[in-house]
Amino acid sequence: MAHIHRETLIDVIPEKAWAALSDVGALHTKLVPGFVTDCVYDGEVRTVTFGNGLAVRERIIDVDADKRRVAWSAEGGNLTHYSASAQLFAAGAGTCRVVWLADLLPHEAAPAIAAMIEQGLAAMKRHLEAVEKASA
Repeated sequence: MAHIHRETLIDVIPEKAWAALSDVGALHTKLVPGFVTDCVYDGEVRTVTFGNGLAVRERIIDVDADKRRVAWSAEGGNLTHYSASAQLFAAGAGTCRVVWLADLLPHEAAPAIAAMIEQGLAAMKRHLEAVEKASA
């Protein structure tokens, strides 16, 4: 099984980043607009449409406010297995660290999925820092 670990620092306090990350049905407006263009959430499964046109069903496994962690799995598509989590950690004054982990099959899909995760983290950083700057 392929494992991907990516992280980034975002210049916002963890509480503000968590407010966006934990709203699992609003990825396209609160967390990663542009990277995700639409998200429909029924309370258990969200259908995510990415900027490249790919649509994926993601089952929300856990939203843990104490750990500031969201876990999900993807269903369908070319992957036979996909489970992931994103977790926030305080990283100094006004900054948080976002860690995105994913396990997937087949192994050959890892480079493409890693690139999407990197794009997602970049979109998250860009959006949350812009919102923070606009509110300052």
